[in-house]
Amino acid sequence: MSVRTTVHVMRHGEVFNPEKVLYGRLPGYHLSDRGQAQARAAADWLAGKDIVYVVASPLERAQETAKPIADIHNLSIDTDDDLIESWNVFEGKRVAPGDGALRDPRNWPLLRNPAKPSWGEPYTEIAPRMMAAMHRAREKAAGHEAVCVSHQLPVETLRRAMTGRKLAHLPLPNSRLCDLSSITSFTFDDAMLVRWGYTEPWGI
Repeated sequence: MSVRTTVHVMRHGEVFNPEKVLYGRLPGYHLSDRGQAQARAAADWLAGKDIVYVVASPLERAQETAKPIADIHNLSIDTDDDLIESWNVFEGKRVAPGDGALRDPRNWPLLRNPAKPSWGEPYTEIAPRMMAAMHRAREKAAGHEAVCVSHQLPVETLRRAMTGRKLAHLPLPNSRLCDLSSITSFTFDDAMLVRWGYTEPWGI
């Protein structure tokens, strides 16, 4: 008889980042007041679920997002390095369109191959590490539900890999189904995906 398990993969809440830099894997970036409220909204949405395992990226913003979820289910938070943000050569710099590092011609060669992408961790490396973390959580929560807290690009890449879509995409908000504190839920019979869904508790 197969075992049905659901893994909720969540993006962290809004980060306090007045300099508007690409913070990537840099330490010291915490949730803003709004981000903390988003984390609580997600915890409330998950409160009635059969959550038995909570795991997060080692970065502060992910750990802080996971805390109200773990607290409401009386669980500790495990840490999985495979849930970490993707690395990026523009880390610590301003990269808004028409601003900062992207205006410097010396950086333009880094943009030569968006399908890889040439400016950071390849999609083909992000997908397997995220899948490995998700399946470890599935095994820990077998027959119940788990929560993995990660970051936008890793979560988006995982969803694309799990649903058979191309991993390469433009790094634009309207090309990603992964808003702040959103939850992408994968339900498995044993290790076989049987359905998936997406919700934004902060917007409900």
